[in-house]
Amino acid sequence: MLSSTETKKPKRRKNTRGKSPRRLPVVRPLFDFDDVYGPLAALGEDMSFEESKARPKVLEHLAKILKEGHAEAERRLLASETDGMTTARSLSDLQDQLIRATYEYTVSFVYPAQNPTSAEHLCIIAVGGYGRGAMAPGSDVDLLFLRPYKKTPWGESVIEYMLYILWDLRQKVGQATRTVEECINLAKKDYTIRTSILEARYLWGDTKLFNELRKKFISQVQSSGSGQDFVDEKLGERDARHERAGASRYLVEPNIKEGKGGLRDLHTLFWIGKYLYHVEHSSELVAQGVFSEDEYKLFEKAENFLWAVRCHLHFLTGRAEERLSFDVQQEMATRLGYTERSGLRGVERFMKHYFLVAKDVGDLTRIFCLVLEVQNKKRLPSLARFLPSFARRRFGDFVEESGRLNIAHDDVFKNDPVNLIRLFHVADETGLLIHPNTFKQVTRSLKLINGDLRKSPDANALFLETVCSNNDPERLLRRMNESGVLGKFLPDFGKIVAMMQFNMYHHYTVDEHLIRAVGLLAQLEAGDIRDDHPLAHELFPKIQRRDVLYMAVLLHDIAKGRDRDHSEVGEEIARRLCPRLGMSKSNTETVAWLVRNHLVMSDFSQRRDISDPQTARDFAEIVQSPERLRLLLILTVVDIRAVGPGVWNGWKGQLLRDLYYETEPILQGGHSTVTRHERIASAKEALLLRLNDWPSEESERVLDLHYPPYWLSLDTDCQERHARMIREADSAGQIFAMSVVPDEFTDATEITVYTPGHAGLFSQLAGAFAHAGVNIVEAKIFTTSSGMALDMFTIQDTEGHALDEATRIDRIRSTIERTLKGDLRPHLEIAESDKKAAKRDRAFRVEPDVVIDNEASETYTVIEVNGRDRPGFLHDLTRAIFELGLSIGSARIATYGERAVDVFYVKDNFGLKVTHPGRLQKINDALLDALNSKATKRAKAKRAAPA
Repeated sequence: MLSSTETKKPKRRKNTRGKSPRRLPVVRPLFDFDDVYGPLAALGEDMSFEESKARPKVLEHLAKILKEGHAEAERRLLASETDGMTTARSLSDLQDQLIRATYEYTVSFVYPAQNPTSAEHLCIIAVGGYGRGAMAPGSDVDLLFLRPYKKTPWGESVIEYMLYILWDLRQKVGQATRTVEECINLAKKDYTIRTSILEARYLWGDTKLFNELRKKFISQVQSSGSGQDFVDEKLGERDARHERAGASRYLVEPNIKEGKGGLRDLHTLFWIGKYLYHVEHSSELVAQGVFSEDEYKLFEKAENFLWAVRCHLHFLTGRAEERLSFDVQQEMATRLGYTERSGLRGVERFMKHYFLVAKDVGDLTRIFCLVLEVQNKKRLPSLARFLPSFARRRFGDFVEESGRLNIAHDDVFKNDPVNLIRLFHVADETGLLIHPNTFKQVTRSLKLINGDLRKSPDANALFLETVCSNNDPERLLRRMNESGVLGKFLPDFGKIVAMMQFNMYHHYTVDEHLIRAVGLLAQLEAGDIRDDHPLAHELFPKIQRRDVLYMAVLLHDIAKGRDRDHSEVGEEIARRLCPRLGMSKSNTETVAWLVRNHLVMSDFSQRRDISDPQTARDFAEIVQSPERLRLLLILTVVDIRAVGPGVWNGWKGQLLRDLYYETEPILQGGHSTVTRHERIASAKEALLLRLNDWPSEESERVLDLHYPPYWLSLDTDCQERHARMIREADSAGQIFAMSVVPDEFTDATEITVYTPGHAGLFSQLAGAFAHAGVNIVEAKIFTTSSGMALDMFTIQDTEGHALDEATRIDRIRSTIERTLKGDLRPHLEIAESDKKAAKRDRAFRVEPDVVIDNEASETYTVIEVNGRDRPGFLHDLTRAIFELGLSIGSARIATYGERAVDVFYVKDNFGLKVTHPGRLQKINDALLDALNSKATKRAKAKRAAPA
């Protein structure tokens, strides 16, 4: 504490800083040093200074600096006064000033060193990401406190005080206190520490310590012949990081920092370049011959864009969020100035730009690795040591080099532009990877892909053969796409490159989805996934023209993002493109038909009751031939699987197989030979054989319990289970029974409930399942002649899998029983879970729609309802249907990301179809009202319910 006789005098410590050993590009500061330190110095110079009383004021001042600095940085960014890199540097500079001022205040007033010894010196160094001099609002503050050869109480006190100040400011500080020797020894052993020190940047304090660290790090670590190991380690870290974040750079909710094509990939390139070439800034890589001027501009442009996105994301979410999740993408697009244009929403244009930048980062990585290999073969043999060594072979204008396919000379593409397509064909035939130098020449030759090349019979024939390769067409198509050749050769494909669809159903960009689908088709043909798709694998050898199927798979979504229906426009593209590729008129017609109808089989299987004979007849009328049926089944399988992880499951596979088996006999002309009466009689006879251990009067009673729809809808195994359950329940006098049958192959669980029938039962059961946290994917409702309900539900968990855990099944049973007794009211409970629905789900708006069809079934009115999926969606609809006086015979429940599509087969109170226009309109209005207002009504009911 200062004595009362001392006068106020600005206290400045002796400057031990000298000149900063490293200067970053100058940015307009948010605050300068005097703005931050001045008020702190004034506090310290106050004659009544007492640290415990001054500390809250210190924190208040520094917190205000941080808050105002971040607000100003965000204002500048939103106003486009600064770009991404400038914002990141200004935030780093703000952090610099805060740490410098905190240090000066600490050593000047809190722990001043009188006549400091040689051990009472410190150097504060920014390391890691902070050391690069670029920060996002939520970035960690990585600090190294460098001390002389031994610890001192003074140094420990200073560091501890500073850290507590930073922690109280709620900063995420990563810190270490070491000597120079400790740093060097640890850097030799640990690559994370080595990389951190590689980016060390002087902040404040004793410059001699910093200079000593840099000198010894360069001589003992960086220049010790360890470049090979460092490169291997960084590339290995990159691959592992990609695997964790998602192996594709085209995931529709990308991680902008850790994901493939994100900021960390650029950082990895710079780390390697800095380590090998001893550069201080990425721009110096041009002088080293690593990048050309244009390539460095691309690097700078990508880095600037990604930093802008990252800073906006941190400002928007108020935290260190690195994932561009759906709930922030629209607001991010608005902040970055993207608006609707050319049929694409602003958010889709923003995400397309993001994926194109991610692709650029991939291109830069390939170029970088090529230069490293060429310039450092002796120093870095590891970059090529994993590649097999072959004798040099020649394939026309291409040669094998280090086990990869390279061009024979620089004019290969200029002399014959067909080589731009032939390259990939040769790579396919030889199995060789394409040399990075060749990729570089390909991207520089894209202007050669013009109308003449697109009309070339040779080029088109080579392309078609590559697409239909028996080897690995996915790999070659992806290389074609990343090099830009695919989008140039097929301009319609170029329009969907990097295009995302703003929904929760599709996990990849459109081009990535199509390429993955082709890859899955090749795996299916090769038998690699036969266990998952036995029918599709069995049918593949029966396909008459495999090139038709491969082209249909490649083109089925090529018209996404147009103003018209993508299936219709895609059909037109196929009719125009296939003849150019050399396909016959009949094959072109089949490809066009498949593209136009690629969604039909999935729609019929997931939205229609396959046991209703009208479903198969309507589907057969569209398909018209067994060959098209086979082609469409296989196309549908790979299309669904290529949407993303977890979208395909065994239940969807079973639905497709059921539809195929119901439709094939119609197309073969044999289905209509068995009458409805004969099918019922056959089903009863089959069940009697299974119940041959029963007294005849009991088995006959079971046959009399069920009406015709029951016998026409279910197989004998299912009917036998029901018969034995009913007999056991009736014998015991039970009014509730439930059977549970998990099916590993279909990945779904069948639950049958046997209980007295009454109006609204289906709605109660749907609510009970919703409350239990499971999804209904299909339901069949039967009433016995004794007035009992026999309701069958096919359910899955929220991840789309079967339930077989005994405890989970017991909870479901208990929930159903409590609901039927009236002890549990699901519609009130669901109101709470609806409020807690994921924020990312609420980012989507699905326009409610009701379609009523009296032609889809001979005996039922079919109602299809579309809306945004949410807890209790099915319960709300079935409750409304009950209130309308309709009975449900069966239901199909499907979800496509945020969209729910529920289909109900209903009859009126007289067991007839609903045909009166006024009644149909009332049904339409009531269901739309249920979609639009049920959540509000549930909330009101919850508030009004007695405690």
